[in-house]
Amino acid sequence: MTGSAVEGRPTTSSAVLEVKDLSVTFRTEDGPLSAVDRVNLQVSDGEVLAIVGESGCGKSVTAMSLAGLLPRTATVEGSVRLDGVELIGADKRTLRSIRGREVAYIFQEPMTSLNPVFTVGYQISEVLRVHSGLSKQAARKRAVELLKLVGIPSAERRVGDYPHQLSGGMRQRVMIAMAVACDPKVLIADEPTTALDVTIQAGILDVLRALRERLGTSVVLITHDLGVVADLADRVAVMYAGRVVETAEVHELFARPQHPYTAGLLGASPAAGRHAGTHRLNEIPGLVPVLAEQPDACTFADRCPRAIDTCTTKQPALTAGVACWNPEGR
Repeated sequence: MTGSAVEGRPTTSSAVLEVKDLSVTFRTEDGPLSAVDRVNLQVSDGEVLAIVGESGCGKSVTAMSLAGLLPRTATVEGSVRLDGVELIGADKRTLRSIRGREVAYIFQEPMTSLNPVFTVGYQISEVLRVHSGLSKQAARKRAVELLKLVGIPSAERRVGDYPHQLSGGMRQRVMIAMAVACDPKVLIADEPTTALDVTIQAGILDVLRALRERLGTSVVLITHDLGVVADLADRVAVMYAGRVVETAEVHELFARPQHPYTAGLLGASPAAGRHAGTHRLNEIPGLVPVLAEQPDACTFADRCPRAIDTCTTKQPALTAGVACWNPEGR
């Protein structure tokens, strides 16, 4: 894979998605709430970039901001470029034309994302008719092909089913079919295997892998499951309290994590392969902070076993792939 997926690495012209200094602040009754702070990401053609971290770290907010899906209470600053086209500040018409066609989403709960009063075939066909201009008959035929593509058996019959008639795994496959209907340049998968059992999860990952190889689509994978990351991703960006704290190729990250938070995530995950048999998993003490504003200090310092005095007085920048004053291995 050529090119960089994230900040801190050399880049090439193959980058299809470039995010620079992305910040998101929400207006609340208690005042401004900083959810994302100066995030920088790049994704190359055909690359899978995983964004990982605990709940509340800003992963989903980052993903939703890429195509303008945040509510009006959000203030978004920075730059998001898709093939050189700026999306931050773009008008509604431009964003509507991009969503589903250039950038598509797979949301984590298909039962709430799919409309219960329309058949799955109608919902896939609607995407094709709006963005590709297909006739009703042609769109339905293509919907059947897409259901076959994502591994749904008896697609000719299932195309007429409603969401409640399908299992959780099949509904997730329908969501994937809708997302790739128009061959998007970037596919954003937000916790695509949440609440699915291990067997179904493996099937969904196989579908995503096959689609990536067949269509060459770039994927931004939002997850807290390091097993999924190891199975699918090329590169990883670790987020904590709204900031990217480490970036690396997936094998490098698992073998030699630099940020103490990354090491803590790996130590707390059975998927990392560091805790077999009856060994207890490690825990990261404390909780992700809710930030009214980004402090001039390391936000992980209170939970960090490697914290030094500088950590409580100055915020570290992302340098050489890690934002830490006292990284692992030093």
